[in-house]
Amino acid sequence: MAKRYNDHQNLGEALNAFIKENNLQKGIDKVDVRETWVKLMGNGVNNYTNQVELKNDTLYVSLSSSVLREELSMGKSKIIAMLNEDLGKELVKKLILR
Repeated sequence: MAKRYNDHQNLGEALNAFIKENNLQKGIDKVDVRETWVKLMGNGVNNYTNQVELKNDTLYVSLSSSVLREELSMGKSKIIAMLNEDLGKELVKKLILR
């Protein structure tokens, strides 16, 4: 059974404690990375994006356009920097476009 607190906590602290106790941070990071990709890349890239998946510190992005894949591969380091900056922490260290 969960530990009961008698003192008052704000909602943010309670959620952070719940996430930490139940080891949910990795799953939340995966969702955050997907949402950040959609937000930063815009409709042009997202129309050709099939899948975005974070495994450990590597981001795998499946694209349906080989031309777009080549174009994005030229700016991998910039994309990684933009994603990490928007996320507020260094989650992505490597980007694989497939």
